[in-house]
Amino acid sequence: MRTNRNRKRTAALGAAVTAVLALALTACGGDDGGTKSAGPADSPASAPASADATTAADTAKDKDAATTDGSATTGGASTAGGSTDAVSSSTGTSKGGAAKTGGSTGSTAGGDTSDSYAYKHPCKSGDLSVRVYAREGSSTQHVIEVNNTGTNSCGLSYFPRVSLGAANAADHSGDIRPLIPGGLGGAPAYPVKPKTAAIAVIDLNPSGSANALTWINELNVLADGDHMPNADQLNFALGPNVKVRDPKLGLYENSVADAVSSMKQADTKS
Repeated sequence: MRTNRNRKRTAALGAAVTAVLALALTACGGDDGGTKSAGPADSPASAPASADATTAADTAKDKDAATTDGSATTGGASTAGGSTDAVSSSTGTSKGGAAKTGGSTGSTAGGDTSDSYAYKHPCKSGDLSVRVYAREGSSTQHVIEVNNTGTNSCGLSYFPRVSLGAANAADHSGDIRPLIPGGLGGAPAYPVKPKTAAIAVIDLNPSGSANALTWINELNVLADGDHMPNADQLNFALGPNVKVRDPKLGLYENSVADAVSSMKQADTKS
């Protein structure tokens, strides 16, 4: 009897050991399976990285689009839809020697861009950038472009005050003044919104006469002859072969084409 009990106890112990070993092997198999399934489990974690990449790409596209839109509007000097057609540009200096491309810059956020505001607030020279350049397709016409670099709309006189003379002359009383369109009237000023330009065109020799003045080498521009002091006048150097005869100047417009049409109607002394 004692022998049978020992055998049963030995068999029971053996079975217990076998069961423990089986459990141990099963546990090891479970760990391996968990490791192998970690790959698919990690896939959702990789999704945010992909989304971030997509977002970055979309952001880059948005920035490119904003840059393209901005360049169509303010890329230096906007002409409010009009082509500048520049073949050359003159910067020159003012009487005080300051560069003519100055003017404050800033965002239009918070600024008043209404025409009614412009009628009551004349443009200040510090908020303007003026340039003069030859008009493409014409040997005698020049474009006068006055850009509003401020944050608010402002008002200009109907046309810039312009004279033509010799840069080194001691007396400018003999400077030539162009004809302008007559019968002016209407709004109290020409309104210029922020980051846009008022454009005028002058034809130095409309008839193309060979019997023209050749001593003139400078174009003098005061953006607003009604409100600005003479000290704000800007002086632009002209080419050495410029010929001037009965020049004509048009009113401020928002495109070169309209400014040319206005210039052709000039018939009154300025």
